[in-house]
Amino acid sequence: MLKKIILWVLFCLLSCHFGIGQTTTSSAVKPRDLKDGITTATLSEVGMDAAVVNELTSQIITGYYPNIHSLLIHKGNKLVYEKYFPGKDQIWGNDLGVIEHDLNDLHDIRSISKSVVSACIGIAIAQGKIKGVDEKVFDFFKEYARYDIGMMKELRLKHLLTMTSGLKWNEEVSYDDPENSEIQMTRSADPIDFILSRPMTSPPGQQWKYNGGTTQLLSVIIERVTGKKVDAFAKEYLFKPLGITTFEWVRFPGTDNPAAASGLRLRSRDLLKFGILYHYKGKWNGKQIIAQEWIAQSFQTRVNLPGSNDGYGYQFWIFSDTLQKQPIKIVAAVGNGDQRIYLDEKNDLLVVVTAGNYNIWDIKNNSSAILRRIYDSFSVSNIK
Repeated sequence: MLKKIILWVLFCLLSCHFGIGQTTTSSAVKPRDLKDGITTATLSEVGMDAAVVNELTSQIITGYYPNIHSLLIHKGNKLVYEKYFPGKDQIWGNDLGVIEHDLNDLHDIRSISKSVVSACIGIAIAQGKIKGVDEKVFDFFKEYARYDIGMMKELRLKHLLTMTSGLKWNEEVSYDDPENSEIQMTRSADPIDFILSRPMTSPPGQQWKYNGGTTQLLSVIIERVTGKKVDAFAKEYLFKPLGITTFEWVRFPGTDNPAAASGLRLRSRDLLKFGILYHYKGKWNGKQIIAQEWIAQSFQTRVNLPGSNDGYGYQFWIFSDTLQKQPIKIVAAVGNGDQRIYLDEKNDLLVVVTAGNYNIWDIKNNSSAILRRIYDSFSVSNIK
C-alpha cells in the first residue's frame, strides 16, 4: 500500500512539473497568457491532434528525444504548446549540472545569436547608419587597411551575412578543439585583426563556409556606425519594442566585447517573440520593427549549401523537405546544442526548441525529428 502511495505522489509531482495532466486530459488546456503580446490557444483550436503532441511530451520526458529543455509550438498566430524540462546545461561551455528549466530561465541560444545580429544590421540600414549590403567591409576598418589587398578588396557586407567571405576558416572541428577558428578568434588579443588577417581561399561570394568571425565583424560594424555595442543596440531597437527586458550577452574573456556569433542568452518565450517578428514580416503587435524587405532578403537563398538542396540567407538557414508528399520550405535560426527556431510560412507554424546537446552532432532524435513529429499532429489535408 505504501508503495502505491509513493508512486501516486511521484506521478502527481511529475504531472505538475511537466504538465502531463494538462496535455493528456484535454486539448482545451492552453499555455499561460502572460499579457506579453503572445496570444495563446489550445492545440485543437488550431487543428492539431493533442494525442500526438502528448506522446511527444512523454518521449521528451523519457529521453527518447534527449536533453530537451523547452518546446514551444506557435500556430495560427497563437502559442498552443509550451513545456519546460529538466536537463544538463551550460553557459557558454561552463557546466551548470542539471537545471530545472522554466519559462523565466535564460538559455544559451548559441548561433541563433547570428540571426539576431543580422536583424540589427537590417535595423541599422533602415536607420540610414549603413547604406546597404554592398558596402565594402574595409570602409569600416580603415586601421586594418594593410589587409585590404587582392581579393579582399571585394569583400562586402553581403558576403559577411551569407558566410561567403572567402576567408580561410575552420569551424568544422569541435569547439573543444584548439584548431577551431572561432575558439582561436575568441582567445586572440585582437579578434578583428585575427579575422581580417586570414588568407583568402576563394573570391568573395563564390563559396559558402561556416564562419562566426564574419558575424563578429558585423557586430563591430554596428558599434562603429551607431556608437553602441551590439547588445546595447539590440536592447534599444529590437528587444525593447518586443517587450524583452531580461537577457545576457556573454563577453569574450577579459574584455567588454560581446561574443556576437554565439553569446546571447534569452528566455524561450522571448526567442519565440523574435521568431514571431520575422514570421509576420517584421511586425510586432501592429508596429513595424524590422523592414519587411529585410525579412524577405534574409529568407532568400543566397547560396546553396555544399552537398545538399538547402540554402543560406542573411544568417538564416533555408531547408527543403517533403512531408505527406508535399514540398515544404522551412527557414531556421540554428544554434549549437539543438537550439532552434523553425519558421514555416505556408503552414503558419513556428517551433522553438532549446536543449543541452552542445557539441554533439550525431543525435538521431534531435530537434529536426521533433519538428517532423509535430507535423504528424496535422491532418493530411492541413499540410500545405
